[in-house]
Amino acid sequence: MAGIYVHIPFCKKRCLYCDFYSTTLLGRQEEYVAALCKEIKARKDEAGEPIRTIYIGGGTPSTLTLESVTALNQDLPRACIEEYTMEINPGDATEEYLRGLRALGVNRLSMGIQSFQDELLRFIGRRHNAQQAIDAVHMVQEAGFENISIDLMYALPGQTMAQWKADIETALGLGVQHISSYGLMYEEGTMLTRMRDKGDIIPIDEETENAMYDTLCERLKEAGFVHYEVSNFALPGYEAKHNSSYWDGTPYIGIGAGAHSYIGRVRSWNPDDLEAYITGIENGTLVRESETLNDKDLYNERIMLGLRTNKGILLSDVDVRNANEMVTRMTGKNPLLRETDDGRLVATQKGIHVLNRIIEDLMI
Repeated sequence: MAGIYVHIPFCKKRCLYCDFYSTTLLGRQEEYVAALCKEIKARKDEAGEPIRTIYIGGGTPSTLTLESVTALNQDLPRACIEEYTMEINPGDATEEYLRGLRALGVNRLSMGIQSFQDELLRFIGRRHNAQQAIDAVHMVQEAGFENISIDLMYALPGQTMAQWKADIETALGLGVQHISSYGLMYEEGTMLTRMRDKGDIIPIDEETENAMYDTLCERLKEAGFVHYEVSNFALPGYEAKHNSSYWDGTPYIGIGAGAHSYIGRVRSWNPDDLEAYITGIENGTLVRESETLNDKDLYNERIMLGLRTNKGILLSDVDVRNANEMVTRMTGKNPLLRETDDGRLVATQKGIHVLNRIIEDLMI
């Protein structure tokens, strides 16, 4: 079930925490979309199997006009599509825009809400407020979308447990089918990290962050959500098909500036530079970097990605040098891993808190 990811790097403003490739040069959208269409035509058969998922992400894809999305849509392979996702900022939602996306075949929307607390939204640089986010979800539902994902963030500086619990309840009250939730990361080069390093903000302590995560997991489980990946929760049957391809080795083609592809043993990526991408596509001179994964790389990725999911990894797949002492220790008293009836190793709730350490121990 191969997929296509299309990166739209344009944003009206940058959020403090974001380290994805983005630009505020909105005036270059038309020529960028033309370059995207040209790359799609050249690469849409590259995966060697039918494309079944499309994901338009960013940046902020909803900064594109409906006309630009329509132009892009004409060159995307559509014959076998099961899931067609587009990210949308709550501040961009209008009835006309949403109806247009539905008419183009988009059947899943991902909305970067992050919080329902206005003061926190202002701090991280989001351009919508809480009421706009709520109204946008209702508007999306009224437009006929029945597969809606929202993003929530926790461990924000100054965020209280009471605020976090309120955000979870507000999200559940909206009746969405999918929730992605991430603890705030201080990525190198972001404004947020510079503020931390200067002492302008104080990060949430690890104990509180873990408590926020556990609260999220417990409450969403009570509400009937499946915790199918460390940061992703879905009502049964609404797990993100495209995103799941990143965790199970399914081929995907990345289109656009900074987009990554993975086919067979080869991972490749486009330059994260708007000018270099547009010029390279137009002139046929785009240099796409790549690497070929060896058996060790593939094994380590299978461990790293598999343990992030509720499917885990096959115990029989664990390298023999690690299979005895380490696995016995991790599945013993107060386990970090549990063994399922069908011979798989899955991280426990306690294990998720130290997942990086577990993965490192099991890698070769």
